[in-house]
Amino acid sequence: MVFFENIWWLLVLIGVMIIIHELGHYWAARLFDIKVDTFSIGFGPRMIGFRRGETDFRIAWIPFGGYVRMAGEQVTDQMDPRGFLAKPRWQRLFVVFAGPAMNVVLAVALMAGLYMVRYPKLASAQGPAAIGYVKPDSPAAKAGLKEGDVIAQIEGEANPTWEEVLMKELVSAGKGLPVIIERAGERIPVVVTPEMDAKAGVGLAGWAEKTDIEVGGLVAGMDAEKKGLQKGDLLVSINGHPIRTIYRIHEELKKSDGQPVEIAYRRQGVDHTAMIQPAFNDQLGNGGRWMIGVELAPRIVYTRLPPAQAVRESVRQNMKGATLIYQFLQAILERRSSPKSLEGPISIARLSGEAAREGAGSFINLMATVSLNLAIFNLLPIPILDGGVILLLLIEMLIRRDLSLALKETVFKLGFVFLMMVVMFVLYNDISKLLPGS
Repeated sequence: MVFFENIWWLLVLIGVMIIIHELGHYWAARLFDIKVDTFSIGFGPRMIGFRRGETDFRIAWIPFGGYVRMAGEQVTDQMDPRGFLAKPRWQRLFVVFAGPAMNVVLAVALMAGLYMVRYPKLASAQGPAAIGYVKPDSPAAKAGLKEGDVIAQIEGEANPTWEEVLMKELVSAGKGLPVIIERAGERIPVVVTPEMDAKAGVGLAGWAEKTDIEVGGLVAGMDAEKKGLQKGDLLVSINGHPIRTIYRIHEELKKSDGQPVEIAYRRQGVDHTAMIQPAFNDQLGNGGRWMIGVELAPRIVYTRLPPAQAVRESVRQNMKGATLIYQFLQAILERRSSPKSLEGPISIARLSGEAAREGAGSFINLMATVSLNLAIFNLLPIPILDGGVILLLLIEMLIRRDLSLALKETVFKLGFVFLMMVVMFVLYNDISKLLPGS
């Protein structure tokens, strides 16, 4: 049942992405009076559709992708001034760029709308990037970092947010990060070299942000529920150790080896304690671990942003997202990150289903993220993608003549082969993550 739900929400997600993307091409073509023969959602034979004017609007049998077919795309027809190739190159450039541009607009609009209703912010977001946990024998521990240290500078960037610290960490496997920390009023320079995480394919330093942790949910039948803990309770300490990160709870439960642990928590300003009996779960991989039956989450504060501020914040977040995507791609090329970090349709289907079950806000947020990713992927200078077409048009504009049709066909064939290789790789990547022991 969950499998089919995931597939359905994946189709909804990519359906919106495709329609918006192709509408960008379609509207731009109409703007310059280019004849559009077909507007297709999906590839392959026509399933259903309708004709409006000179355009056949259809849904095809293969739902992954879509296209807008314009008159004269392959061969210039000088007798038909409405053919795509008969138009000036700057107009063709605009038409090709309009598809990814619409996906960027969609991402900004979705997040801005979401922020006007429900803007999430970590309770600790206003403070400095303070370290709340250092994993033993990790790169951060080897560099001499301790709990309570404040990251004052990383790679020359002063007073970074924890989000900016994570962006540096994830794309820097095997690369030394110069860090300046503040400890007891002293500024100490260190170098942290994140290690490649074999499963996720990203760099990890072994540190975590100091933040408030709350109960995000309860596992039915386990001791935390029986002892009266509730969603939203602020977790203060475990066995007397202050809780500043999720990892502290995992560490103390491991030390307990099944013995009851004392949890101090705060509800509506009132402190409570409870002795909770852990239960061992051997289904989590790495030999399993002890659990008390709570879903742990950083404390989030929700507010509403006025329209202008929501748009500005949405643009800022999307610019950060775009920067991170390009940093990931660069890190993969430089082997500071692994292609395993790439997600394919199977993973996106799982994420779509999970987001939809969490609620409209989570699904809209995922849709905005996927829309931005689709825009950036389409703008990569790979033949057959919009970015490849844009590159060829820019070359033609520079040399002031058309490239030969034979050369273009060869380039597009190579681009198609490369794209199919990428598709096969991400599918393999998705499947390998589902296999036991992965």
